[in-house]
Amino acid sequence: CVVTDDESVLQKAEKVILPGVGEASSAMRYLKERKLDEVIKRLTQPVLGICLGQQLLCNFSEEGNTTCLGIFEVKVKKFEPFLKVPHVGWNTIFDLKSALFNGISTDEDFYFVHSYYAETGRETTSICDYILPFSASMEKNNFYATQFHPEKSSKIGEQILLNFLQL
Repeated sequence: CVVTDDESVLQKAEKVILPGVGEASSAMRYLKERKLDEVIKRLTQPVLGICLGQQLLCNFSEEGNTTCLGIFEVKVKKFEPFLKVPHVGWNTIFDLKSALFNGISTDEDFYFVHSYYAETGRETTSICDYILPFSASMEKNNFYATQFHPEKSSKIGEQILLNFLQL
């Protein structure tokens, strides 16, 4: 396991994780300055975006009116002001449709911390309902993503990460 922004290391990696927590416009600026936006789009090994990582894999984010990587064909929107934002804590997800969820039942809770959410779309592989439904996870080809934090989601999150490693 290595933390890197080196193009050659990313291209040779067996798996890649695009981690979360941050702000979309500054994260995309960082990736573009290093030409990593194009590198990420061309990766063929399994890639897992977590939290902000999922949002960056979408088309566009309202956070800073940011054009993102465009892997998933949905927009990232800010939760309405009448909601408690950020959405922090444990929440149930449903409609599990990904190899990431092998061995996981639909009544499990996952840990979320976010103020923006990806709309649901054809790449949505699970849904969370925080007043409105949003993509709790997504998948397209070799790209997988979760809005929740598997690393903070106890044993069930550990299972998600193990499932990713087995892809």
